[in-house]
Amino acid sequence: MNNLISLGCKAQSLLNKTRAIDFLGPLALRLYLVPIFWMAGSKKLADIESTAEWFGNPDWGLGLPFPELLAWMASLTEAGGAVLLLVGLGVRWISIPLMTTMIVAAVTVHMQNGWLAIAEGSGFFASERTAGAIERLDAAKEILQQHGNYDWLTENGSIVILNNGIEFAATYSIMLLVLFFIGPGKASLDYLISKKFGQC
Repeated sequence: MNNLISLGCKAQSLLNKTRAIDFLGPLALRLYLVPIFWMAGSKKLADIESTAEWFGNPDWGLGLPFPELLAWMASLTEAGGAVLLLVGLGVRWISIPLMTTMIVAAVTVHMQNGWLAIAEGSGFFASERTAGAIERLDAAKEILQQHGNYDWLTENGSIVILNNGIEFAATYSIMLLVLFFIGPGKASLDYLISKKFGQC
């Protein structure tokens, strides 16, 4: 029994040595999120009038109040947040509006489509909607196999149907929640500033 405890302690000691590079975890989260928010924000900013129209239109858009203000806020939060995540500046602070943006997107855009980002015909999160999407996908594949160059079309990956559920928004929110609590890590401007000037 003592040998087993001793072995466990040695293994734990080896595991604890990885703390020397524990900055890799938050750095990986930040760098993963950077292109996601940059592309979302810069795309909205490139055509802010259309973004505001989509935000405000109750018939084919989101029907949100103050669409111009919200369009600018969402766009600048995403694009600016990407820059801040990249350099690791104000990461805990920017995580809050980025999470808010993701929650609003999940509720207003994605929730009606269920959980799944990519449609699946079966499984715990499958729905009547995703099962119907798979039926249509199978029909599309059959048409492409008969009348198209199916091997070329699928050479770099399978054909799927985007379900646009809350899966991605929820995943990004969880990643941001982790960054909010643990901070940006040592590979960040936040860490360098706190080391130089002390923490508040």
